[in-house]
Amino acid sequence: MAVKPTTETDVLIVGAGPTGLLLAGDLAAAGVGVTLLEKRAAESNLTRAFAVHARSLELLDARGLAEELIATGRPLGALKMFDRFTIDLQSLPTRFPFVLITPQYNVERLLQERAERAGAVIERGAEVTGLHQDAEGVTLETKDGRSHRARYAVGTDGVHSAVRELLGIPFPGESVVDSVSLADVRLEREPAQAITVGANEAGFSFIVPFGDGWYRIIAWDRHAQRSDGTTPTPEELTAVVRATSGEDYGLHDVRWSSTFHSDERQAPNYRSGRVFLAGDAAHCHSPAGGQGMNTGLQDAANLSWKLAAALQGRATDALLDTYQSERHPVGRMVLRTSGALIRLALAESAPTRALRGALTALGSHLDLLTERGARLVSGIDISYPAPRDAHPQVGKRVPDLRLTALSKPAEGEPAGPERLYEALRAGKFVLVSNDELAAAEPWADRMVSAAPADPHGKLADTVLLIRPDGYVAWGAVDPGQRELTAALTDWLGAA
Repeated sequence: MAVKPTTETDVLIVGAGPTGLLLAGDLAAAGVGVTLLEKRAAESNLTRAFAVHARSLELLDARGLAEELIATGRPLGALKMFDRFTIDLQSLPTRFPFVLITPQYNVERLLQERAERAGAVIERGAEVTGLHQDAEGVTLETKDGRSHRARYAVGTDGVHSAVRELLGIPFPGESVVDSVSLADVRLEREPAQAITVGANEAGFSFIVPFGDGWYRIIAWDRHAQRSDGTTPTPEELTAVVRATSGEDYGLHDVRWSSTFHSDERQAPNYRSGRVFLAGDAAHCHSPAGGQGMNTGLQDAANLSWKLAAALQGRATDALLDTYQSERHPVGRMVLRTSGALIRLALAESAPTRALRGALTALGSHLDLLTERGARLVSGIDISYPAPRDAHPQVGKRVPDLRLTALSKPAEGEPAGPERLYEALRAGKFVLVSNDELAAAEPWADRMVSAAPADPHGKLADTVLLIRPDGYVAWGAVDPGQRELTAALTDWLGAA
C-alpha cells in the first residue's frame, strides 16, 4: 500500500533562490497551490549576483516590484570592459535603460514577500533526497523522512541540483576558470565606478558595493591557483586587486572569503515528464556580463503562466513543451556571450590578448557591436520562435506601450492601466486593440483589454494578444471574428 504523502499541492518547487521565488509567486497569484522546498534551514545573506538587467526589471515591473528594488541599489548606464571598451545601456528601448547594481538578497526579499502574500508555502530545512513520478504527478522525499506530492515539480536548486541528478539528466560542459577568489571586504578609498573591473596579464578583479560599506571582491590571479573552498588571505586579495586594477583601495577587514571554480554547463533537456528545470539547475556559466540570475528569472516568467494554464485546464501539454523550445536556445546563447566575455578578460593566449587589444583600440568605432551587445546582455533582444505565416511581432518582446481604456469607465471606477506592464500585473493576457471586439467578450475574465494610447500610431489597425510574460502570442491586421475567436481559443482555452 502506498504511503500517503505528508503534503499535497499543485506544484512543488525545489530551491528558494530568485528563480524559485518568482515562479512560486506567479503560481500562487494565479490561484495555483504551491510549496517551495529549500535545503537551507535559514536565509543567507551570501550573494553571488549583483546585476539586475533591463529585461528582468521589466518582469519585476509587471509584478509591481521594480521601483522598490531600484530604491535599494545604484543604476549604471554603461558597462566598462577592458579599460576603454564600453557597452552603453542608456539607449535601450525600455523604461530601464541601465543595469541596477544591488545584492541578490534584495531581489530575493521582495520576491519572497510577494510569494508569501499570494499564499505560497515555503518550507526551509527540507533537503530533497528522492523523486518519483507517474502519469498523475510527482512525489518528492526529503531527508527528514517526509514525502510531498504534487501534479508538477520544478527544480530551481542551483548548479548542484538534486532534482536534476535524481532525474538522471546530464549536465555537460567544462570549467571556464579555476581558483576564483570571493571575499567581502571594506575599502579605505571608494572606487570611482559602481562596478570596478580590472583585467590584464596578471588576472582579473571585480569590485562591487553592497551599499552598506562592504564590498564584494571577485578576483583571479593567474599565477596563484588554489583549491575550491580554501581561504585567500587579505594580502593575496590586495595583491591581485592592485595588479589588475592599478589600485588596492586600502582593502581591509575581510569578513568572509572563499575560492570556487566557474563552469559552463547546460542540461540538454529542461523537462522530464512532469518535472522541469530552471535557473542554474538548467544552465550555468561564467559571471561575465552578470546574466546568471537574470536568465533564471526569465526562465521562471516563461514557465509560470504555462503551468498555471495547464493546471487550470486552459492549455494542453503542448504548451508546456514550448518551455524547452523557447528557453533552451536562450540558455545556449547566454553561455556563448558570457563565455566570450570571460575569455577576453582572461586573455591567456597571445591571439586572445591581441584581439582584446584591437577591441580596446577601436573604442568608439564599435557602436554597432556594443549596441547589439547591450541588447543581448540586457535581455531586451531575446525573442521566441514563431510560425512561418505569423504576424511579424509574434514571439517578440513588447516594450512598455502606453495604453488607454477602450471605453470610458463609469463614475467611481478606476480608469484602467496606463502602461502595458501595469496591465500585466493582473497575471493575464493583454489584448491591445483600437476597437472593442465583441468576439472577445467570452474571454473577458482571462485577459485585460485596452487600446493603444495613440490611436493613429503603428498599431492603428493591428490587434495584438500579449502573453503574461510580455511577448506577443498572436497578432493580426484588422482580423475577422472567426480569426480572433480561433486565436483566443488557442491561447486562452475554450470560451
